[in-house]
Amino acid sequence: MHGLNEYEPIVGAQVIDELRLLADKTKGWTVQNVNSTAVGGGVAEILNRMVPLLQELGVKASWDVIKGGEQFFKVTKKFHNALHGKLEDLKPEDFTTFLETSEMNNKTMELKGDILMIHDPQPIALIQRKDTQKSKWAWRCHIDVSNPDPKVWNFLRPFIDRYDASVFSAPAFSQELPIRQFLIPPSIDPLSDKNKELPLNTIQEVLQKYQLDPEKPIVTQISRFDYLKDPLGVIDAFEMVQRYVDCQLVLAGGTATDDPESVEVLEKTNARASANADIHVLAIPSGSDIEINALQRASSVIVQKSLKEGFGLTVTEALWKGKPLVASAVGGITLQVAHRYSGLLCHSIEGAAYAIKQLLQNSEYAKKLGENGREHVRQNFLLTRHLRDYLLLFLSFFHEGDIIHLN
Repeated sequence: MHGLNEYEPIVGAQVIDELRLLADKTKGWTVQNVNSTAVGGGVAEILNRMVPLLQELGVKASWDVIKGGEQFFKVTKKFHNALHGKLEDLKPEDFTTFLETSEMNNKTMELKGDILMIHDPQPIALIQRKDTQKSKWAWRCHIDVSNPDPKVWNFLRPFIDRYDASVFSAPAFSQELPIRQFLIPPSIDPLSDKNKELPLNTIQEVLQKYQLDPEKPIVTQISRFDYLKDPLGVIDAFEMVQRYVDCQLVLAGGTATDDPESVEVLEKTNARASANADIHVLAIPSGSDIEINALQRASSVIVQKSLKEGFGLTVTEALWKGKPLVASAVGGITLQVAHRYSGLLCHSIEGAAYAIKQLLQNSEYAKKLGENGREHVRQNFLLTRHLRDYLLLFLSFFHEGDIIHLN
């Protein structure tokens, strides 16, 4: 793990000094984070980097994971899709499964601390323990719930309303609630294995491992295998581009323990890609961050053709590497990509194909988009900014309406 001082060359001394000033006001506080998986997905990645830095700053931060069986995670995947607006076949027994597993976690999980940060819907029912805790409770929603299935939203609302505050990634992601709302975009760690600079020989080794031609342009989408990431649509767009540009496609990602649907999506993606030798579907296990980094750095164009998206940290990662990006104009992607300035936004398979072709055929334009995207991330979406926002959130719980002097 990297210490705070190692971020100074990237973000500047003033940013690090501000973090230490804020931390002086929260030093010794206990903050417990709870989510549904220790590996896979952006939430686990953020907590893996955030918790040690909070500890370095003097906050007693911890991270715990709820327990749940296969059926529970099938149900919460349905909830996830439904909260994004997808029509799901939800049965009464699905809600029963959710409540029974939640009750088990309520009985067995140790909750502690001045502040409890509960991430996403899976552990949301832990709030039923609120009356037995003297903690402040925040529900951190990492997904877009602007147009949810009313059945799921109405089921979750009684839990949400009991929290002291909610945290969303963007104003457009939230709903009107009777509790305080905070807007905190996620972030990436520029010094992590997934984002740090790599030597050329490391990149070449990864290309060789996956039998990719370093002389042929690479179009890449890095995403968990999920219907909402639309890997089949990416293949359709790529094959349109292939008629004009000799290139290769990489669809790389893994599965997550709280997403049983991902195995099915991977199988369908493999089947669709099997007839085209220039399409490489790579099921990369969790923890292969250097390989993901190398694939992105070797790419000529990076794609994120999501149908729905929370924030989209794979977009942030691509922009940080200075890569030209083609992405759907959905969710948090539009917060990161200004069309024709830091990337190209699309609304269809045909639009994605046109944008990919344009970037492959105009390298100077592609380079400029990449440079603009990297600077946008440096200013807005690095871990140090995220740390500052969380420290301010913690302070707000105990100093509502107060003026806090940091000097």
